[in-house]
Amino acid sequence: MEALNRPTARLLVPGIVLVALACALGAWILQRGPEPFVLDHWWNQALVGWQVEAVAVFSLAMNWLGGGVFGVFVVPIGGALALLIMRRYMGALYFVAASIFSAAAVQVLKHLFGRARPEEILVISDYGSFPSGHAANAATLAVVAAVLFPRLSVVIVGAVWVVLMAFSRTYLHAHWLSDTVGGAMIGAGMALLLASAFAVPLRAEATRRSRIPLRVAPVAAE
Repeated sequence: MEALNRPTARLLVPGIVLVALACALGAWILQRGPEPFVLDHWWNQALVGWQVEAVAVFSLAMNWLGGGVFGVFVVPIGGALALLIMRRYMGALYFVAASIFSAAAVQVLKHLFGRARPEEILVISDYGSFPSGHAANAATLAVVAAVLFPRLSVVIVGAVWVVLMAFSRTYLHAHWLSDTVGGAMIGAGMALLLASAFAVPLRAEATRRSRIPLRVAPVAAE
């Protein structure tokens, strides 16, 4: 139990809680039927009446960055390659594993709950509105970055990225607001669960890197 408590439990427990909350939200949506939550309907209608070209262009860019081939394949593979170059081998494996498990969980829940998307949708999307795959990808990336580079600035940038992604999905009417909340919880939860599984090797890798002496170039004598 001691090995589980530090540092694994600090990642495992919130991961389980987030995934459980996302599943509970999906079950609530399924039980309610096709009618969206009041907040979902209000937010969707508010965005219908607020059309700004610059925001639409931004949202379409986020649509491309956060999903499809780029978001599902290019980002994880590119990030893993960057980590390999940095000799963060376990970090690269963790990033790929977290991305795979998060994407798989999203697809399972989409087909399990089968929620319809808003009728005003402006982009082509796959089956199932809950949870948002784009929000899940964004949250997975944010948590992985925070785990591998534990700095406040990384956490803040990651949080902003998730919020902007969630906003863009609702602006394009590709999702209800609650879909993005569920997606963010699934993405963050799966990333934390995988971080708990990789906690020991990731910590060992970080410790080894911290012990690598800095190579300072010799100063030429005048």
